[in-house]
Amino acid sequence: MKFAISLPQECSDGAFDPDAFAAYARRAEELGFDSAWTQEQVLGPWPQLGALETMTFAAACTSRLRIGCSVFVSPLHQPVQLAKSLATLDQLSRGRLEIGFGTGGHGRPFAAFGIGPDHLVSRFTEGIQVMKACWTEPEATLDGRFWQLKGATMEPKPFQKPYPPLWIGGSAPAAVRRAARVADGFFGAGSTTTARFAEQVQVLRAALAEHGAKPDAKPVAKPDAKPDDSGPAEFPVAKRVYIAVDEDTGRARERMAAALVNVYGSAFGSGLLPVTVLGPPDACAQGLREVAGAGAGMILLTALFDQAVQMERLAAEVLPQLS
Repeated sequence: MKFAISLPQECSDGAFDPDAFAAYARRAEELGFDSAWTQEQVLGPWPQLGALETMTFAAACTSRLRIGCSVFVSPLHQPVQLAKSLATLDQLSRGRLEIGFGTGGHGRPFAAFGIGPDHLVSRFTEGIQVMKACWTEPEATLDGRFWQLKGATMEPKPFQKPYPPLWIGGSAPAAVRRAARVADGFFGAGSTTTARFAEQVQVLRAALAEHGAKPDAKPVAKPDAKPDDSGPAEFPVAKRVYIAVDEDTGRARERMAAALVNVYGSAFGSGLLPVTVLGPPDACAQGLREVAGAGAGMILLTALFDQAVQMERLAAEVLPQLS
């Protein structure tokens, strides 16, 4: 079982404290977290720093901690430019990048990004195809529906070969099956209950078996692999968990409910309290055991308030119960 931690991104205008952020990232590394992750929100009322820039800052503050985003809403990006940015960050971090992609659903303000909502999944999958071509081919040629490449060269390639671990996030069965086809791992959403996540894992296992892979294994090249040095590795499954450690469960529920509305808005966020894990350390440990039992090999611990304090409590009081 691996445990990851969310990076602090909430920041009102002028309030960013670089020293505090750097201390948080370094402390996450000292505490032994496997990786640290961002979320992406370009437009919205929640004051959130950009995912890629936050990842870059965190990478510069650390030396071992892997850095990821769950997830980039990739249809809203130009894939060649995104591929370049991600390859650059993987080089700058010396191969510590994790990449999560998702469609983002049809509720996005597509017109603000110069696209329409039609053919969202086709745009998503073709965009990934474009990025993979840029990352792996000396001269990429692709005659796609949305993008065309003709002898295009992108250098340097990502530090990790053939490219950084690629996760697909989503909730619908189609998104889960898509992960088995085009990605190296599946990332369950924080807005999904543990019971629903368990159902998604079963869909994923069936899809992996259908595509000729064992349910728990898929060939994935090692970051430093030579052409003949790759082998089977687990197809990783992860889940984001919104968590709050507090002896006063009622207080934790109130603070978490307000934070979820702040992040997701009242229409959606007000109904998300059942997806959370909160309360005293023993209760939090039990909630995480249930997530692991549902199929998560990595759990992304996401505190929505008092993040530095919560990280310390998780490391000292909750995670030792799961070792």
